[in-house]
Amino acid sequence: MPHTPKIGDTVGEFRLPGGRLDGETFHRREYTLCEQRGKPLVLAFYPGDDTPVCTAQLCSYSDGLADLQSAGAAVWGISPQGLDSHERFARDRNLRMPLLSDEGRTVAQSFGITAPLIGLRRAVFILTATGRLHWKHVTAVGATYPPATTLSAQLATLTA
Repeated sequence: MPHTPKIGDTVGEFRLPGGRLDGETFHRREYTLCEQRGKPLVLAFYPGDDTPVCTAQLCSYSDGLADLQSAGAAVWGISPQGLDSHERFARDRNLRMPLLSDEGRTVAQSFGITAPLIGLRRAVFILTATGRLHWKHVTAVGATYPPATTLSAQLATLTA
């Protein structure tokens, strides 16, 4: 199994299907890491749509999205569920960031966060505008997550 990238490592390219709720429309498209070059990116890996901790985490990030975006960053939620599940989750919770589908867990594997029984560890990675890993939080069990304020503080160090 690949190891979790180290701070300063350049993250490899990936492409995943995803969607973003905009008003009443859930826009589906392919998301690629290279399209984000030039601005920071927050990757929030979570085990499952509509589970208690995942819901709290993604709602926190959606509520704090304006602050994260004001730091110049995009935020992507990534989990193994398909796009239909992501669309229901986004609509039910009014989530405004893109939710990407890693059904084969290939991207999670490349980040070294797959785990037996639970599928993947809850993890958040902040990438710089050049695609280097700036900060990470990977849980052992998955019951905790960094709040949006922590992510905003880390993003602020990129421009300091």
